[in-house]
Amino acid sequence: MVTDASAQGWELDPDRLFPADPTIRGIARELYAAVARRPILSPHGHVPAALLRDNVPFANATELFLRHDHYVTRLLHAAGFTLEEVGVPALDGTRPAAPPREAWRRFCAHWPHFAGTASAYWLRDVFVTQFGITEQPSAENADALFDRIGARLATDAFLPRALFDRFDIALLATTDDPLDDLAAHSALAADPGFRGRVVPTFRPDAYLDPSTPGWHECVALLARRHGTPESSYDGYLDALRERRRYFLDHGAVSADHGVREPLTVELDRDDAAALFTRLLRGAGTAADARLFAGHMLFEMARMSVDDGLVMTVHPGVHRNHSTDTFEVYGPDTGHDIPVRTEYVQSMQPLLRRFGTAPGFHLVLFTVDETVYSREIAPLAGFYPSVYIGAPWWFLDAPDAVGRFRAATTETAGFYRSSGFIDDTRAFLSIPARHDMSRRLDAAYLARLVAEGRLDEASAHRIIDDLVDAQPRKVFKL
Repeated sequence: MVTDASAQGWELDPDRLFPADPTIRGIARELYAAVARRPILSPHGHVPAALLRDNVPFANATELFLRHDHYVTRLLHAAGFTLEEVGVPALDGTRPAAPPREAWRRFCAHWPHFAGTASAYWLRDVFVTQFGITEQPSAENADALFDRIGARLATDAFLPRALFDRFDIALLATTDDPLDDLAAHSALAADPGFRGRVVPTFRPDAYLDPSTPGWHECVALLARRHGTPESSYDGYLDALRERRRYFLDHGAVSADHGVREPLTVELDRDDAAALFTRLLRGAGTAADARLFAGHMLFEMARMSVDDGLVMTVHPGVHRNHSTDTFEVYGPDTGHDIPVRTEYVQSMQPLLRRFGTAPGFHLVLFTVDETVYSREIAPLAGFYPSVYIGAPWWFLDAPDAVGRFRAATTETAGFYRSSGFIDDTRAFLSIPARHDMSRRLDAAYLARLVAEGRLDEASAHRIIDDLVDAQPRKVFKL
């Protein structure tokens, strides 16, 4: 018998993500309950500070859940829709986005396409917990859901600052261009009506990799801001150091590097300067650009040793795989694809020089989960500077997080990991993502307790540390 799934009860299972075995599930419940309401630490993410500074209402369900969430739009594109049909306009304005209600109807009608995905898990949590929605999206209820969400968004309770307080976010880190004036951060810090802590993150990729479109322009802007000749390699390094100090003065705790490969190369000063000059003149090869980018990742580690910014590395993504899509809609529109990542050889020059440097923290992420047990966990199990980054992007999903714990813990333990990192642009999903992580850690620890591999008191201490003490330590909070 076929039934209308959207009309059935859609409440959240209080035991979701816990093991089916009743003994293990009971232990998991207790572990989760101990941390379920702990404040959220989000030391790496992409929610803009201006969202909280301006504190204006979200426009509608499409703008909130579709327009900026490439997890969602990519699957709708795969189902046959153009991006403008699901709310994403062309950059040049020639292809305007569909009206928000129409885009939302397409999403709701194709809700079954998200079954089993991390997106469906987070969205369901948000819909039920924050909007009181009791039936899953469908073509039949799309308009009613759109209106219900819109009515809630129009209330003061759904203003960004009210949500920030309700989510109990103790720290939120943004991701920012090195030349950003950080005015939104300054405004929040000076606002007596805002009691949260929002810090910037230094993200210099476009200034370090000559293969990045616009690198020459970025170098010129950096030199102009610093007041040094564009052609000066020493001035270039000094300008980067100065901008890092500016970020530190505005509360930054980390510098993030979204590189294609985590190559590190140590060049002497004269060779690096000559390479820099050649690339600025347009005479460098692709090999030269790769070499210089590797050298600059090495230099960023040197600067982190000097100034204390935590260094995080997010490699292994082929950006903008669909050239046509990138040209029409721009970046971050759903067609970034993971590639193989290698750390052991690529990071050896950096770790040989800085792996045991006092106070240096290096957090290694991956979207190639084969390197967790083979490379990242063994590196973190030896070098005091190295920490295992939480599952990221394509891997921040329930089953992948479980595999991550199994792949890394037996080699490096729990205390060489970063704690959970939500790394999201989707502001309303932050509580759901952290709740997912806490449930999965409770499930993993409960299994160890049930199997006699860990005592229950230790499990309680570990899960509490993973939620609070560990991210504070790793990110120097």
